[in-house]
Amino acid sequence: MTVHLKPIPYVEDWAEPSPRFLRKGLPPAPALPLDRIFAPQWAKWISDAAEAKSAPPDYVMAGLLATAGAAIGNTRWVSPWAGWSEPPILWTMLIGAPSSNKSPGLDAVLSSLKELERDMRKGAEADLAEWSERAEVAKIAQSAWKEATKAALKAGDDLPSKPDEADPGQERHLPCLSVTDSTVERLGVILANQPRGTLMARDELAGWLMGMTRYAGGGSDRPFWLEAYGGRGYRVERMGREPLYIDRLSVGVTGSIQPDRLRSLLMKSDDDGLLARFLPIWPDPVPIMRPRSAPDDAFIHRALGRLHDLQLMTDEHDQQRPWVLPFDEGAKDRLDTFRHNVRDWENGAEGLMLSYIGKLPGLTARIALILAHLDWVAMACDQPHEIDAETFSRAADLVELYALPMARRAYADASVSRLERAAMRLVEIIREHAWQRFTSRDVLRLDRAGLGTAAEVNPVLHVLEENNLLRSVEMQKNPRGGRPSRAYLVNPAVLSG
Repeated sequence: MTVHLKPIPYVEDWAEPSPRFLRKGLPPAPALPLDRIFAPQWAKWISDAAEAKSAPPDYVMAGLLATAGAAIGNTRWVSPWAGWSEPPILWTMLIGAPSSNKSPGLDAVLSSLKELERDMRKGAEADLAEWSERAEVAKIAQSAWKEATKAALKAGDDLPSKPDEADPGQERHLPCLSVTDSTVERLGVILANQPRGTLMARDELAGWLMGMTRYAGGGSDRPFWLEAYGGRGYRVERMGREPLYIDRLSVGVTGSIQPDRLRSLLMKSDDDGLLARFLPIWPDPVPIMRPRSAPDDAFIHRALGRLHDLQLMTDEHDQQRPWVLPFDEGAKDRLDTFRHNVRDWENGAEGLMLSYIGKLPGLTARIALILAHLDWVAMACDQPHEIDAETFSRAADLVELYALPMARRAYADASVSRLERAAMRLVEIIREHAWQRFTSRDVLRLDRAGLGTAAEVNPVLHVLEENNLLRSVEMQKNPRGGRPSRAYLVNPAVLSG
């Protein structure tokens, strides 16, 4: 049996292929503009802590921003103008190979937070023990009062007054500055008793993110976490107990993930905006070297303590709420310029990157609020009462010069449509097998994800033809006719690029 093909076109017959399907490797990691963004005391501490942990300073910075934001929590919010307010809640995702020292870099901050929590619990434990004693007495007094009331009712006597001892007062709770793993129901209890919010610190984020849909019958934790980023009110249903209503559901998140797990997650995750809320951090590894100086542990402990000393305000209705810091006019002007930049960045963006870019104005306002308070605890200045242009400009620089290119690096596999991702996957297969000519059946035999059926493969072949990476040719099995089939010739630039 012979196969007849049209002659293979010469190289010069091919048009230039679309470069977006030929992308190789990761976009480069941006440099962290540490001295440009942070007060000198913080820039030095981050550098020293990273060196001591043999980790990139990016990881320490990511842990600091999320931890400081959760420490401020609902005590301080920011409002660029009326009708728009943001909590200081950040979610940071540390991306890297197992040897990149993600966990040690994060631990530079979390170890101080755990030490602070131990100190705070020592004082609270005595208060809790005292309340527990009063509660036991209250149970007895309550029981005796009920019996006396029953007897008075039966005898027709005056009802006894409820004794003061029957009321133990507001229940005491131990502070919980961070959690590593918790059910939504348990977190609801913590947040109902700790209205400032808390921090979720996970050594591995992938399991947590994938576990949000672990319930039988289609239940999901995702709605809870979508609200936990925004500080909105939320009702937590509890099995066999009264539901809890949380006025401002605010939970910071920080943790690590390996690149392969992230890619898998990007392919499987629903496009509900959850991943777009993360600030992804994926620096290059640092050289192995002996530390030249030790970080100032007292500095970070004192700083986190001052942030946790901040309190919610009580309004005229005896309700607790955040102090809201406004933007001054200079910061508003700078924000207007930044929002125009965001609109430009949205042009041509798709999928996860488009969702991420759309959240940048709010993210930048949050970072500005955190930077203002980090300045305050580092430089012994007055508490911030507004966000000025200089502070917002530093936040905007961090986002434009660092966070945005870092997201393009981390979310590269999800920044295009599903069809384009499948097309780039087919280009990788062509290069892997060094195909100069192939058929759709050759692709289907490989049974690769997203390219396992004709319904998946045919649109991919079409888009690659349209973008000058392939050219289809008819082949016929014998000279006497029969139904013609189709092969695809590969632009030589695909294999040489």
